[in-house]
Amino acid sequence: MEKITEHQLREKKQPASAKFENKTGISNERMQKALEQLKTISNADLEKVKSLAGMVKMPRSFLFKNPDTYGMTGWTDLSIPSDDGTPLEAWYIPAKGGESKKLIIFNHALPMCRAGYPGHLGEPWGNFVEPVEIDFVIQYKHLTDAGYNVLTYDFRNHGQSGAANGGVCGVGQWEWRDCVGVKKFVDAHPRLSKMKVALFSQCLGGVSQYAAITKHPELFENVTCICSPLVPNMSSVFEKMSATLGISKYQELIDLELLKLGGFPAAAMSGALWAPNVKLPLLMWQVKDDAIIGNPADAQGTFDRLSSTEKELHWIEGTTKRFEDGYNWFGRHPQKVLAFLDKHMR
Repeated sequence: MEKITEHQLREKKQPASAKFENKTGISNERMQKALEQLKTISNADLEKVKSLAGMVKMPRSFLFKNPDTYGMTGWTDLSIPSDDGTPLEAWYIPAKGGESKKLIIFNHALPMCRAGYPGHLGEPWGNFVEPVEIDFVIQYKHLTDAGYNVLTYDFRNHGQSGAANGGVCGVGQWEWRDCVGVKKFVDAHPRLSKMKVALFSQCLGGVSQYAAITKHPELFENVTCICSPLVPNMSSVFEKMSATLGISKYQELIDLELLKLGGFPAAAMSGALWAPNVKLPLLMWQVKDDAIIGNPADAQGTFDRLSSTEKELHWIEGTTKRFEDGYNWFGRHPQKVLAFLDKHMR
């Protein structure tokens, strides 16, 4: 008799909506269309297609800041195993004045790290989307000043964490294991396990967190709430960015190039797939006229699929800049987020 592994057993128990993650390929019809496109596309446009697909295998961002930059004290480096054993490098930063009883688990976006994004420091990061700094460390400062301990980590294939899955980002398809590993670490820790817990899960981290909640709901039953900024559906990202490049008719070929890199088709890398299983009180913010994604429709669609009975979508208006004004929004305007956290964590 064939032996069933623990992983296979877990997969058999997943909710119906989790079956989406098994779509590791594309339909025969979509594949045939991609192959036809490959025959007729110009070399210049093919390079654009490959460049877009390469978003899932980008140079790592580096730790250009740490908590010392803003005078946070008592912080430590940690190494936390993902649920599949991949080592995740992390910082634990206690609340200002000493460790409190409230913990925020904070994760980052693609292609960033726990420090943020060094787009202001030149190539290769300055060549991607917006050549700007994204500062997550000042966000930790806001949280610790408000009385929260912060546990923040680099996803696999990002920052200083371990390599896995060929160095490819699955936009949640693998990274959910990192969310699970970190939560298991917290639950097993003699002090952290006794704290109230909230999640701050953005972009890649949001999709991954939704998937982790879907696959292991029991781990997140004691979480009080979730901040969920800028959660995407990658089909919308590729559609919007390809239109800007004049190659919007090649969505099937983009999928094929993603598969060639060892990744997943765009439709499989989407927050909306897992959103119905998220029931926590939730605050989302999105750039309404985002130049990178098809908002407001994309974000609204994901938000509407969330099962949370208490949820709010805040639109950042007057800008198209996802990187400069979206990811830095909390760093510049902390009041709304801190009020949401205080309501659920007091």
